[in-house]
Amino acid sequence: LGKSIFSDDGIVLLGAHIELTDQFLRRLEQFGIHYIYVEDERTEDILYHDPVSPETRLRAVRTVREQFKRMMGDAIKRRSVNHLQFGREFRSVVDSIMDEIASKPDSMMLLVDIQYSDLYLFQHSVNVCIYTAILGQAHGYSRDEMYALCLGALLHDVGKTQLPQELLLRPGSLTPEEMEIIKTHTTIGFKILKEEPNVPLLSAHVALQHHERIDGSGYPRGLMGDDIHEFARWVGVVDSFDAMTSQRSYRAAMLPHEAMERLYAGAGTLYDSGKVELFRDKVAIYPLGMLVMLNDGAVGAVVDVNSQYPQRPVVRVLYDAEGRKIEPFEIDLSKSLTSFVKQANVPLPEDG
Repeated sequence: LGKSIFSDDGIVLLGAHIELTDQFLRRLEQFGIHYIYVEDERTEDILYHDPVSPETRLRAVRTVREQFKRMMGDAIKRRSVNHLQFGREFRSVVDSIMDEIASKPDSMMLLVDIQYSDLYLFQHSVNVCIYTAILGQAHGYSRDEMYALCLGALLHDVGKTQLPQELLLRPGSLTPEEMEIIKTHTTIGFKILKEEPNVPLLSAHVALQHHERIDGSGYPRGLMGDDIHEFARWVGVVDSFDAMTSQRSYRAAMLPHEAMERLYAGAGTLYDSGKVELFRDKVAIYPLGMLVMLNDGAVGAVVDVNSQYPQRPVVRVLYDAEGRKIEPFEIDLSKSLTSFVKQANVPLPEDG
């Protein structure tokens, strides 16, 4: 194993350098983990730099989990949500995320987190906050605007804490009536956040409007175009992308480039075109270490990202078109325009 796998409590589920056995692999799949990093001396120099530190990310997930689970318990016991300290609990988390991203102005979204199906709500909330912070910084918002935007992104799904959890975790399809229940999370979240003195009202509107769509096909109010607050339009793009690229109980995760194609298909109708374009420029759709197949059939690992052309990474070719190991060499796809990624996340060749 090339990189340790942690539980949401920070406990090591499986440590780096452990030899992988069939039993370990089966257990990881049971945890909802379907891809891992493996050691390879030909790629050991690939270094991943998260826009935020693992410690900050873990603290954010813990805070969201603890607060959301407390609220879920209130819902089960039919108690009103008691959230006098609610906004304060998240202030330091959001400030830390903003500070770390501000210190790395060229941060890109590398999308390499290993996620667990049953922790989706908590990890998704943190991912959306981090990605939105990167976009907000690139857009040029002030510190106060960034705080309202990022807090709204972190808490955009807070209304789901008040819904029946069996609906959220069900592996099969939901009925139209059940879908209508799920949709109420936007108005529930707004009601929770607007009453909280430590949460900006704009953050509450992000929770309310993040499922509104440009053409009026969204919910809860069917708002159109500029009637949707720009903060909610940012979060709508990021929320959709992270949902599509996350493993869920009822479907497999899409690869980043597949999700990006979905966003582009909806640009101008579902999503704000300008925001989709900036998102495209800030997301590395081929994560570091991913195995990709080039158009000539050769297979290699992504070793670097071109910030100007994230769709054209630097690839270290490791196998020829027949799947045989070769002396590694690198191709910068932003300069070698006759080469391109034909397939992403390919299996390790038999000779590997």
